[in-house]
Amino acid sequence: MPEIRIGLIGHKFMGRAHTHAYTDLPIFFKTDVKVVKKILCATSEDVAEVAERWGWERSSRNWREVVESDEIDAVDISAPSAIHAEVAVYAARAGKHVFCEKPLALNVNDAKRMVAAAEQARIVNMIGFNYRFVPAVALAKQLIDEGELGEIYHFRGIYQQGWLTDPNYPLVWRLQKSAAGYGSLGDLGAHVIDLARYLVGEIDEVCAISRTFVTERPKPAYVDGLVAVPGTERGRVDVDDATGFIASFRNKNTMGYFEMTRYGTGHCNQNRIEINGSRGSLIFDMEQMNELLFYSKSDTVRTHGFRRIQVGEGVHPYMANWWPAGHVIGYGDTFVNQAYEFISAIREGRKASPDFRDGLICQQVLDAAAESAEKKKWVKVNSEVI
Repeated sequence: MPEIRIGLIGHKFMGRAHTHAYTDLPIFFKTDVKVVKKILCATSEDVAEVAERWGWERSSRNWREVVESDEIDAVDISAPSAIHAEVAVYAARAGKHVFCEKPLALNVNDAKRMVAAAEQARIVNMIGFNYRFVPAVALAKQLIDEGELGEIYHFRGIYQQGWLTDPNYPLVWRLQKSAAGYGSLGDLGAHVIDLARYLVGEIDEVCAISRTFVTERPKPAYVDGLVAVPGTERGRVDVDDATGFIASFRNKNTMGYFEMTRYGTGHCNQNRIEINGSRGSLIFDMEQMNELLFYSKSDTVRTHGFRRIQVGEGVHPYMANWWPAGHVIGYGDTFVNQAYEFISAIREGRKASPDFRDGLICQQVLDAAAESAEKKKWVKVNSEVI
């Protein structure tokens, strides 16, 4: 059986998720290829211990060594956004397939460099929009494509987390523009924007507002993913805590409403979308990720109302590969579904979806929203492609 040997850059939150994906992929999906967890790379001193515990064959503290290794076929970038472009371009030029977490880069220019390098090298490239691989969201896509909602009037997307409501939570890298590029807009908003594009269409123009509620925080004495312990020194928060914007869609009479916040008190990870059309409506909420609410005007008047679809049957996207009917999957399993797309694209010699171009288009919307919030006016999304 042929092998695809993975080099994973990053071993915190996303590193765990991607390791889980590569470990469990052959349990649930037949890929006709052996996925080898070859090298785990991180700068921290515990990388060797983590690599052994997670089942990676060896570790490294130098990402260039991983990319240049003849033992590596594909590079998975799960490290902070600040190094996405450098690693991805270097890996593409080395002829390695590349998976990169979102947002694709710190800015549009870096995203364009990544797209150009990947396409020039003709390598498989993919961006990590894992919510596309939630079975309920994939079912929503099927229903929309089949015309069950008719003409789309409204898209509403809200992504709420509440982990920053404590003003003493430390100044982690996600709160610094030099490392993250954006705050809640890029970290959470990228997912909502991608779902809007995936389900409805391209975004044409935006009008945004942003806020940073706590502008100074203690620097961390210890960080492990989203777990952090405050130190004594303090530093400045220079990204948004919350952003909201309204939007128009290209060539569609559809209104868009987007909100993302890390101050959604009481919400751990609510990624909620609602789509209203001439024939029906859909509601998805990540806090009930195995359910899709569907309203159809074709129902009789007596039975009008939202129906709850438990997305756990073999007829639903991806679910035939998982558990018996009604046995739900979890957040981490969306990464298994996502990894199946990446590995299958490599094996079949085809494009992966979503790819770096999807990441670039999302980046253009992010930049338009950031510009709109700063200038306090409508901004056209720069849809220039390379």
